[in-house]
Amino acid sequence: MILLPPHHTDGGRRSMEIMTVSYHDIVRASGLLDGIVAKTPLVKSLTLSSICQAEVYLKLENQQYTASFKERGAYVKLASLTPEERESGVIAVSAGNHAQGVAYNAKRLGIPATIVMPKNTPFTKVHHTRSHGAEVVLTGNVFAESLEAAGRIQKERGLTFVHPFDDAHIIAGQGTVGLEILNENVDIDTIVVPIGGGGLASGVATAVKSRRPDIEIIGVETKLYPSMYEGIRGEEYTGGGVTIAEGIAVKQPGGLTLEICKEKLDDVVLVDESSIERSIQMLIEIEKSVVEGAGAAPLAALLDHPEKFKGKKVCLIVSGGNIDTRLLAQVLMRGMARQGRLVRVRIEIPDVPGALATISSLIGEEEANIIEVYHQRHFYDVPAKQTDVDMVLEVRDTVHAQQVIERLIKAGFGGRLLGNTSLD
Repeated sequence: MILLPPHHTDGGRRSMEIMTVSYHDIVRASGLLDGIVAKTPLVKSLTLSSICQAEVYLKLENQQYTASFKERGAYVKLASLTPEERESGVIAVSAGNHAQGVAYNAKRLGIPATIVMPKNTPFTKVHHTRSHGAEVVLTGNVFAESLEAAGRIQKERGLTFVHPFDDAHIIAGQGTVGLEILNENVDIDTIVVPIGGGGLASGVATAVKSRRPDIEIIGVETKLYPSMYEGIRGEEYTGGGVTIAEGIAVKQPGGLTLEICKEKLDDVVLVDESSIERSIQMLIEIEKSVVEGAGAAPLAALLDHPEKFKGKKVCLIVSGGNIDTRLLAQVLMRGMARQGRLVRVRIEIPDVPGALATISSLIGEEEANIIEVYHQRHFYDVPAKQTDVDMVLEVRDTVHAQQVIERLIKAGFGGRLLGNTSLD
């Protein structure tokens, strides 16, 4: 069904409901977005292709102004509003990309915007949303409480609710990502798209299958929030827990998005949290591209399900790059530990002046870098004239770590690795 134009009203309200999304709706949305959002790059990654044994392309939606594809659907939805609705204003609930997409585009269109965010939303996200001119209401400890509060505010003020995914205008806007991939005329076998509520997956699948039904569309979710996977199979929704991919942490997909995905997706795969972490690190180190957990999920699908993609020409939709800087630092350091480039060692030294300086010198001579030192005399179960020193070292790899340990032992100091750092 074609999207209704802004003037199609009945007393300031829609005279009929939009029940589905067509290819023509997405083409129309693309026209609306021309010159409004970036036509993001589609780039081939030679290194990821080699690692994944597939021809890997990246659709870099993290290069949008607000660093997320959410700008697309938000603009299309807001542009569809009647003059009365625009004057009254809009309201949305989000702790992330949808909030910024709505706030940014509402400012561009001169529409008052209210964004309800949970009280524990990181300050940077609150700041960015406010910087676009939106009124931010911090209320509720969890999303459901914020949603309930938004409903009350909507009724009190007569605002239009902008749903993050279960809306035909939103889906059509997100579907323009798929159109851009097709218009690149790159020979693609498979497109991998992250799924939260399903707006992006629904739009991309509708666009692509209309022109190229031979292209596989594979959705990807974290195992902690397998809502579309369960919905398509008619299973009970079980999602919950803390995930690094909060952008796709949705307990239940939308009604419209579920029906579209049931019809048009070829499959939905689930990925581990550790694979998403590893993918964030790989995209930064290999492609020099900062991504959030949701944006890294498609690469995680290739890492967790290599047999499904081996030898294929695969496009990964990197949906966003809004990741907290502290979390990003933690992910990178944890990645170094997993790769054996960051190790913890316990060194036995005599409790005499100069001992710590000696082992520091030995470690430096082996070209390892001391990151942290824990020097404790009182609480370890060691002799009174001996002390244990725990150090975090940056090394080239596990072989280099072993060389450092052997050098310390040869010099008369006991040394061993701690924790889950293994030299096997």
